[in-house]
Amino acid sequence: MSKEPFLREVSLKREPVPEPERYPFNIPAVRNLGVMQMHPDVTFFVGENGSGKSTLLEGIALAMGFGPEGGTRNMRFETASTTSLLFRALKIVRSFSKPKDYYFLRAESFFNVATEIRKLDEEPAYSPPVGPSYGSRGLHEQSHGESFMALLVKKLRGGGLYLFDEPEAALSPNRQMAALSAIHQLVLEGSQLIIATHSPILLAYPRAKILLFDASGISEVKYEDTEHFAVTRDFLNHYPRRLAQLLEEDDTPSPP
Repeated sequence: MSKEPFLREVSLKREPVPEPERYPFNIPAVRNLGVMQMHPDVTFFVGENGSGKSTLLEGIALAMGFGPEGGTRNMRFETASTTSLLFRALKIVRSFSKPKDYYFLRAESFFNVATEIRKLDEEPAYSPPVGPSYGSRGLHEQSHGESFMALLVKKLRGGGLYLFDEPEAALSPNRQMAALSAIHQLVLEGSQLIIATHSPILLAYPRAKILLFDASGISEVKYEDTEHFAVTRDFLNHYPRRLAQLLEEDDTPSPP
């Protein structure tokens, strides 16, 4: 029997979309969102900056009860009001199977999550401290990349629904490969992941669907057909020529 995804489909509640000229509905991928079916293991969102992948991932996260800056669904704080109202327009279709674990990772605000965890653990409480669930070292006692890996290999318990927004942001290439291995372990433990990424290393994961966000909307693509794969391969195979092209000096004389 094939694995049942926790999150099956995402679509807009109503058409046409409200205020199509305003953000975030002026983004083609959001405005033209049909029924987005999720892979039971990993679904990747890819596309240029501003294509809407992080915006949609944020909308999904908020519609599913996460806080705007990430963390578990118990993390309810916001240091700046920057979220869109897209989550109110999304229809989320779940399966009967429920996750045992939840997490929303936003690379840009994970520092704030770590700060909130430290703040909560310093306050008197009847519940156990949160910090040790990420490992013996505090998140602020580690580099950004180390804290990301602590989340992946120590905090996440498996059998969960995990939303990651650009998890490669603080990771070296070696750490990205380690993250890929950790993602695979989570999949083997029955997890479903939705990941917005620019990393050609993470995108190579085979048990996945890759959804491309561009000016025409959202479409499924193969790994080898992504710009991330093609551009990276071309640069590495021809880097002297590409450097010469990119760094070529303009021979046009400067005006007096």
